[in-house]
Amino acid sequence: MISKALVTDAAIIEGILQDDDAALSRLYKLHFPMVLFFVQSNNGTDDDAKDIFQEAVIVFYEKIKAGQLELNCQIKTYLYSICRRLWLKRLSRSSRFSHGMIEDTESELAPQADGDAEQAEQNELKFEAMGNALAQLGEPCKTLLEDFYLRSMGMPEITEKFGYTNVDSAKNQKYKCLMRLKKLFFLDYQVPS
Repeated sequence: MISKALVTDAAIIEGILQDDDAALSRLYKLHFPMVLFFVQSNNGTDDDAKDIFQEAVIVFYEKIKAGQLELNCQIKTYLYSICRRLWLKRLSRSSRFSHGMIEDTESELAPQADGDAEQAEQNELKFEAMGNALAQLGEPCKTLLEDFYLRSMGMPEITEKFGYTNVDSAKNQKYKCLMRLKKLFFLDYQVPS
């Protein structure tokens, strides 16, 4: 049975080859949220994620158009690997070099080893399992955890929003929700052997 992702990947590549703007739109819709989550989870902003994703898509697009794309994984894995490398380089530059730029060559941006692709694939499986666990979690836990971890709301704000009697009650509820999420995550995600 052919995976839906592979059919979608083939359609995106074919669309890019035929200069179909819908293919690029689909690429953004399908894969940008993963990059946004990664960049935001690693001290970045929405704009940082957009910049990084745009750079990765340009590399991807140019390789397809030049007939140089050697894809041995899904598009999402390929893009994630490029975006991860770009973002980590940017973080490294900003912390180590306050002046001067290091030029990246296109070959440095492309995934270099199967190890990168495998790691990105594992991360994608984890993201998928976490998304499934979060979807199964139910309310108010889902919103509470999203408010705290994704929207960076403080416990006083969460206490007020959810009507808890005090911050300690909100923290206790967050802990219980986190334990439920962890249990659901590990039921869904099996560590590969």
